[in-house]
Amino acid sequence: MLVSTIALLTSTISAGLWHRVLAKRAFQHPRSRRLGHQRRLCDPPLGRAVIIAKSFGVPKISKDGVTVAKSITLKDKFENLGARLIQDVAAKTNEVAGDGTTTATVLARAIYSEGVKNVAAGCNPMDLRRGSQAAVDRVVEFLSTHARTVTTTAEIAQVATISANGDTHVGNLIAQAMEKVGKEGVITVKEGRTIEDEIEITEGMRFDRGFISPYFVTDVKAQKVEFEKPLILLSEKKISLLQDILPALEAAAQARRPLLIIAEDVDGEALAACILNKLRGQLQVAAVKAPGFGDNRKSTLGDLAILTGGQVFTDELEVKLEKATVDLLGSTGSVTITKDDTIILNGEGKKDAIQARCEQIRALVADPTTSDYDRSKLQERLAKLSGGVAVIKVGGASEVEVGEKKDRYDDALNATRAAVEEGILPGGGVALLKASLQLATTSPATSAGSASAPVASDAKPIPTANFDQELGVAIIRRAITNPARTIFKNAGEESSVIVGRILSEYGVEGKFNWGYDAGRGEYVDMVAAGIVDPLKVVRTALVDAAGVASLLTTSEACVVEAAEEEGAGGKGPMGGMGGMGGMGGMGGMGGF
Repeated sequence: MLVSTIALLTSTISAGLWHRVLAKRAFQHPRSRRLGHQRRLCDPPLGRAVIIAKSFGVPKISKDGVTVAKSITLKDKFENLGARLIQDVAAKTNEVAGDGTTTATVLARAIYSEGVKNVAAGCNPMDLRRGSQAAVDRVVEFLSTHARTVTTTAEIAQVATISANGDTHVGNLIAQAMEKVGKEGVITVKEGRTIEDEIEITEGMRFDRGFISPYFVTDVKAQKVEFEKPLILLSEKKISLLQDILPALEAAAQARRPLLIIAEDVDGEALAACILNKLRGQLQVAAVKAPGFGDNRKSTLGDLAILTGGQVFTDELEVKLEKATVDLLGSTGSVTITKDDTIILNGEGKKDAIQARCEQIRALVADPTTSDYDRSKLQERLAKLSGGVAVIKVGGASEVEVGEKKDRYDDALNATRAAVEEGILPGGGVALLKASLQLATTSPATSAGSASAPVASDAKPIPTANFDQELGVAIIRRAITNPARTIFKNAGEESSVIVGRILSEYGVEGKFNWGYDAGRGEYVDMVAAGIVDPLKVVRTALVDAAGVASLLTTSEACVVEAAEEEGAGGKGPMGGMGGMGGMGGMGGMGGF
């Protein structure tokens, strides 16, 4: 199935390696579709679990699409190159929306497969890409107008349940946690030490600043910093000199406690000293930039000082870094830092002082002279200072069970946040099915769609410049029916029959929420039945999938490192002596 293969040899002087350039359309070989097949298995509601072998430890069992995708490596380097790009689709979708990775992969595979067929038939790949992008824009616009705002705890539980592969226990626990800390509150998921799942509400604060250097990471696998009972240094200014940071480092070392530095910035020899102490194992230390800017940063540092019982080091109050002692440093129960945010739990500040600070902020919020911008920042500070943090501790009888459940909790939590942010749509692939009806074109050959992907009679045609762009629209029209088809197939149903009925009987205005409940085998109002998807998840999955699939379609060649020939590696200038194995090469000496 390869379009073309051109082998060129080139040398890389610095590495002394031979590479080859093969003009080969990536991810086109049938076997390279393995990644898409494995990911489709995970599509809910009856998606199958995948057992993942590990080089050490027990195998991992997961229904999480991105976890499955990351575990796959193909032996053929060209196939693996295409697979890595599809894995990138899942990773990007997971990073932005926190869920929808399986949907993104299914869409990417469908869009790319359709695109390659048309390119092989002689279509212009750039025009196909332009048409596809126009169709994606129309779908996003259509979905945005039909999204419904999440308002109740029951709706939050529905979203979480669907994302957790239909586990109502997970959905209800997520909803309870969000109810206790508020929609803007902080919810984290950790591995528990009991068989049962538990919710623990703790007083804490989260802000969107991560570690300054990855050298501070304590959990390499999760790429985060975790400290228990750390001391906290709060500074209003940038810290660059070693002499500024040395007293705090010595105080933490003497107290045998980790040190977290929150300052405008930490660089130069001060940062180098922190990293050196961490790498040598002399002191657990990490540094993050203080959140906010200007006066807002100053106020937030004040909030942190109240929360942790510490003091902000500032020249204005003559509280200088070189005078740092344990008494002037803040203290807290635990700290978790990722590359993007920091969570401080169980600050040891006085409750009376925290309450007084909250009342002060509430008074400023109520002040009629406070601008809308300042009021929003004040409300954000108040939520962080008083809202607390919900910690869901995942229990289980084994490490494998806890790991699988934790993946579902993470997916459910991310989907819930996305739903609160942008609203919800009918789930089960129904929203994309209904959107496919809106992708009309001006050409008679493509405007009516097809039997598998029809077009609504009242759909407004998408402006296109030529027939190839119209084919790009048709590619998206067919591709976005695939998530629903995959779900129905996983449930053991005849997908074409169900899709056809949904589009013909429930594709009219007023029936947008109606679709097929694959779990019960019934046509229902999906939203009323609790089968919903967050708009942000569906939108992100489609945009990311179309972007990468279009790039793959327009690519004409790929470059990989050449496979090392047998017996040629790592021998250097003495490689020719390989024939002396077993001293056989000295056989000629027998004549002496």
